[in-house]
Amino acid sequence: MKNELVDRYGRKLDYLRLSVTDRCNFRCYYCMPEEGIDFVQRKDLLTYEELDYLTGIFVNLGVEKIRITGGEPFVRKGIMDFLSTLTRHRTLKEITLTSNGSISEKQIQELHRLGIHKINISLDALDKQRFFEITRRDKFDEVFACILNLLKLGFEVKLNCVVDGNKNIADIIPFVKLTAHYPLSVRFLEEMPFNGTGKFEVPEWNHLALYDYISSHFTAIQKVQDGKNSTSVNYQIPGYQGTFGIIPAFSRTFCGTCNRIRLSATGELRTCLYGPAVTNLRDVLRSGANEASIKTEIRDAVAKKEKDGFDAEELNAKTPKKSMSFLGG
Repeated sequence: MKNELVDRYGRKLDYLRLSVTDRCNFRCYYCMPEEGIDFVQRKDLLTYEELDYLTGIFVNLGVEKIRITGGEPFVRKGIMDFLSTLTRHRTLKEITLTSNGSISEKQIQELHRLGIHKINISLDALDKQRFFEITRRDKFDEVFACILNLLKLGFEVKLNCVVDGNKNIADIIPFVKLTAHYPLSVRFLEEMPFNGTGKFEVPEWNHLALYDYISSHFTAIQKVQDGKNSTSVNYQIPGYQGTFGIIPAFSRTFCGTCNRIRLSATGELRTCLYGPAVTNLRDVLRSGANEASIKTEIRDAVAKKEKDGFDAEELNAKTPKKSMSFLGG
């Protein structure tokens, strides 16, 4: 059988989002309650050895890109050694990271040495007080210093801003203007129903409203080419160094080109963020299954991938949605 993962709609899944922990040192309102969530016990997490073993299987099945997520990846002890181990998968073309900016200068230097040069930083406000209200942590200066350090060393940096009409609308235009001075990409995301509270309202600030709001503040906006399988629609203000994009994370207009598969820190495999776990590879692995059996489990899961996030959500309609920190984004 050809070593690739193709779903019933002909989409090739070659991008794995790999969560290494459900823990986070921030408490962003759209991700978890202020008091946090019931974090899983350490024994229930995939060990780094198990994560590396499963990564090898995914790579053998055609995965070319891996994004390390959490929780916050850098709160898990030993993360740098694990990243070093991942770079040994020679056919893996790209390793990227999503972080809240809790990356030390030493870790940034090590990432650069390992050749991991693409990082997404979650940053929802440029105002320190709004940052505190959103994250419930007084860490803005630390996060922004991290971003500047990354840019200084030539990292490709994307800032992910979740937009809430009641919290950070005043930050939208400053974020766009930030791209005048720095070669980074700011992406505005619709809010999603993964805050761990079971309560959610459909966002009024959807991708259309976001574009209309931004375009009303600038005389010219240029469309820039979107990358293959891009979830964002991307633009640039003429003369600015960076770009901005809008991700219809709740509207889900990009599902037709989805190439992603997700593995949580506890082994739950999802073919869609909105859908249920289709299997648990931790349990399969710890039951003594060999590589061939695990490959079959993964192929079977991919074969059942739903057409889009709305169909996937229907399968999960009666189950309370988990925290984004647990799901891994």
